[in-house]
Formats: sequence, structure tokens, C-alpha cells
Amino acid sequence: MKLKLTLIAASLSLAGSALVHAQQGQQQKDSIDQQHKAAMEKCDSLQDNAKAICKAEADGQKTIAQAQAKVSERDTPKVRLDMEKSKAEAQYNIAKAKCGDQVGDAKKACEKEAKASHDLSVAQAERQSLTQSSGGGSSGSSASGGGSAPAQQAPAPTAAAPAQPPASQPPAPQPTSQGQPAQPTQ
Repeated sequence: MKLKLTLIAASLSLAGSALVHAQQGQQQKDSIDQQHKAAMEKCDSLQDNAKAICKAEADGQKTIAQAQAKVSERDTPKVRLDMEKSKAEAQYNIAKAKCGDQVGDAKKACEKEAKASHDLSVAQAERQSLTQSSGGGSSGSSASGGGSAPAQQAPAPTAAAPAQPPASQPPAPQPTSQGQPAQPTQ
């Protein structure tokens, strides 16, 4: 009988904590939506490309906040990877919107650079996710949402080749036994 009462009490406790967790999640979602709405209202007063940039920034902040909320709920390597991909996508959309002020080849180059930066950020996030899921731990990861790409590790040191003087310069004269520089022979 005591065991049944204990089980019932434990299940009620778990159900209660799940309800509180769900309410917190809903409050967080509502807060994100309110912040996004306020940011979008600020964008309405802008014109042309400034408005597009503002909206891209507001949408990016919302996307990142939602991804961070998911990490808060369930911190797994896959959810962290999704968050990093969301950050990369938001940064890409903002950079692409900023390219709208340019024309012609400059605009194409700007968009190409934005895409390359996006692809690099996604590749770094995937590499970091693989490292973490294969036992690499969580070193270097950040759930704070600083908006920066994961830090790159420094390459392994390599043996340096011996220093060689440039081929265009003659070798430096060696001093003679009397302390005077010898004349170079050619």
C-alpha cells in the first residue's frame, strides 16, 4: 500500500513539473514573439533597403532566440547544431540584405562572399557537432547566443624549412681573421 502511494505521489510530482516546464516554454515563446513584433514595428518607419536589412535582423533575432529556447529545453548535439545553423542562416540573410545597396558586379561579389561565409559557418558547426557527439565534450561551445561562429582550432605545428637567403642577393661576406670583411668572390 505504501508503495502505491509513493508511486502516485511521484507521478503527480512529475506531472506537475512537466506542466510548469510547458508554461515556461510558452512564456518564452510569447516573449520572443513580442520582441519580434516590436522590432518589426521599428522597421516600418524605414524605407528601401534599410527596411529590408532591419526586417532581416529582426527575423534573425527571432530565429536565433527560438533555437536557443530549444537548446534550453533539450540540450543535445543535434539541437545545438540546429541552433548554429540558424545563426548562420540569420547572418547570411542579413549580409544578403546589406548587399542590396550595391549594384552590378559589386552586388554579385557581396552575395558570393555572404554565401561563402554562410557555408563556412555551417561546415564549422557540423564539424564541431561531430566532435562533440563522438566524445569530444562540449569544449568551445556556447549556448549564450553571442552570434559568433565557433572558434577555429589552430592548425598543428609543422616543421619549418631552414631559412635560405633570397637567390637574388649574394651571400654576406664573412669576416677574416683580422676582423675586416672579406671581399665576396664571384
